[in-house]
Amino acid sequence: MAGAAPTTAFGQAVIGPPGSGKTTYCLGMSEFLRALGRRVAVVNLDPANEGLPYECAVDVGELVGLGDVMDALRLGPNGGLLYCMEYLEANLDWLRAKLDPLRGHYFLFDCPGQVELCTHHGALRSIFSQMAQWDLRLTAVHLVDSHYCTDPAKFISVLCTSLATMLHVELPHVNLLSKMDLIEHYGKLAFNLDYYTEVLDLSYLLDHLASDPFFCHYRQLNEKLVQLIEDYSLVSFIPLNIQDKESIQRVLQAVDKANGYCFGAQEQQSLEAMMSAAMGADFHFSSYPCHLPGYSGEGETWGSGMATGGAVIIPVDD
Repeated sequence: MAGAAPTTAFGQAVIGPPGSGKTTYCLGMSEFLRALGRRVAVVNLDPANEGLPYECAVDVGELVGLGDVMDALRLGPNGGLLYCMEYLEANLDWLRAKLDPLRGHYFLFDCPGQVELCTHHGALRSIFSQMAQWDLRLTAVHLVDSHYCTDPAKFISVLCTSLATMLHVELPHVNLLSKMDLIEHYGKLAFNLDYYTEVLDLSYLLDHLASDPFFCHYRQLNEKLVQLIEDYSLVSFIPLNIQDKESIQRVLQAVDKANGYCFGAQEQQSLEAMMSAAMGADFHFSSYPCHLPGYSGEGETWGSGMATGGAVIIPVDD
């Protein structure tokens, strides 16, 4: 149908423990995306989230409220929240009816902070899976408070939680160390920041903890946990300072590569912009040693004839 909105939509599922900065991230990222010219729809999936600082396009509180559930069923906050997510899972027609008119927007889903929802409870994963059936391509953006870097033992537990979340949620995944602007107030780091975001050789953590009596008592268990994390080789972190535009840009670049947005035609991207996102560095077409069929280099854009997602193969003359 002429003028219809694109069928494929993209977005981020913002997850993480309570207090890790999910709502603040949604506010900052939505403002940054609008400055780039993207149409953004922020969706609140947390029934306990009150006083939202951002403009909310869809609020799960219109379907089910945590306070009402706790009063009616005499549940505590955790049990009530699990019930709310199961109720949303059973009423996904309501969610789809709210999202369908927003096709053509970039979605930010502000998710609940209960860790069990992302590590072993099935409701949130089922909701994300159903969104994929609606042709909504999401990247899980997992926020971890950067103060855990100051305690190597806690950092190992965070790595295990991040790994469990990645395997359970079953989405392309980007891990962020949030509140980097406050890290100097948390105390001295055991290692340089690059260690947590680039190197991540966990043998150094084990050596650093060798003098801890509690750790030594469970040393064999911790060594097995470290071995498990290293065997998967999946956990890495990107530092995030929500006040720094360059920091947000680095995060968005990683997210757009993970869900395939940067390879699509949503913004009619030029070859130069797309290759910069794919290669993680500035790219200049004039220095690239090949010519693409049908590309004159003047006024044309790259990506409009490509399928979103997957690898990009550029033919090079022999």
